[in-house]
Amino acid sequence: MAESINLQEIHDTLVLIAFEAGRMILAANPNDISTGTKMNSADIVTETDQAVERMITVRLKTAYPSYAFVGEETYVAGVTTVTDAPTFIVDPIDGTTNFVHSFPNACVSLGFTLHRRPAVGVVYNPFQDLLFTGIRGSGSYMQRNASLSPGSGQGPRLALPLAGQGTVEGGRTGPPLGDLSTALIAVEWGSQRDGENFEIKARVFRALTASKENGGSMVHSLRSLGSAALNLCACAAGQVDIYWEGGCYAWDVAAGWCILNEAGGRMVSGNPGEWDPAVDSRVYLAVRGASEGQKELVKEFWGVIGEGKMVYKH
Repeated sequence: MAESINLQEIHDTLVLIAFEAGRMILAANPNDISTGTKMNSADIVTETDQAVERMITVRLKTAYPSYAFVGEETYVAGVTTVTDAPTFIVDPIDGTTNFVHSFPNACVSLGFTLHRRPAVGVVYNPFQDLLFTGIRGSGSYMQRNASLSPGSGQGPRLALPLAGQGTVEGGRTGPPLGDLSTALIAVEWGSQRDGENFEIKARVFRALTASKENGGSMVHSLRSLGSAALNLCACAAGQVDIYWEGGCYAWDVAAGWCILNEAGGRMVSGNPGEWDPAVDSRVYLAVRGASEGQKELVKEFWGVIGEGKMVYKH
C-alpha cells in the first residue's frame, strides 16, 4: 500500500486542515471556555481542544477512511496504539497551557506515519501565522504569514534548517555542532511533577546549566516553548541545538519528527543508548541538522543523564 500513497496530497490536505484548526483556535476566548484537567492541575484540556480534534477527525476520516487515526483527545491508555498501518497522529492544540494563558506558543500538530515512521508533518501556530511542513524525501520548510495567501508567494517558504549549508546524504544541513558548552537546549518540565522522572529532569537541568567549576556543562541556556511540536520545529530550523523531553506522546512529536528529519536533524532516545526509538516511546532527544558533531553531542548529553532512566506508561 505504501507505494500508492501520495504523500504530497496528504501534506496539502493537512495544511488546509491546519489552517481551519487555526481559525477555530483564534476564534476561541481562553477566558470564556470550559477547562478541565487530566492527570493533575498542570495537565489541562479545553473544549477547544476537543472541538478542533472532532473537526480534524471528520475531515481526515472523510478523505482517507481506510487510514488509522490517533488523536490526543480520543486516546485511551492501554487501548490506543500506533501500528504499521498508515496512520494520522494528531494533537489539536499542542501547548494547551500556553493557549489558556494567552501565551502565543501553541499549535496544531498533524503527523502521518507509515510503518510507525514519520512520513508527513504539518505544524501550524495560528497566533504567529507560522507554518512548518515536511514530507519524507522532499525536505522541510518554514513559512511566515502562511495563511494570508497560501501558495501565492507571500510569506516565502524557507528551507530548513534556516542556516542550511552543504549536504548530508543529499539533504540540507546546518553548521557543525560543538560541545554542550556551546549549545542552546530546549526542555520542558512536563505535567508530572513528582517521582523519579521528575528528579531526573531536575538533576539534568542543573547539570546542564551549572558552571564547569560547579560540576556542570555550562550550556548557553535552556529554553521552554511549552509545546513539544514547536520545540522540534525550532530544532529543525536550527534555532536550538538540542531538544530533550520525557513524558510527551506520539501526537506531540510525530509531525515535528518528520520536519526535523527532513532538515537533517536526528531523533534518538532521551534515555542513554537507544539510537532508534519508536514514535510512541515517550522519551526523546532531538539534535539539529549539522555537517558534523551530531553523534558526539548526543553521547555527551547521554553522559550528563548518566544511569538515570525515565520510564512512562503508554
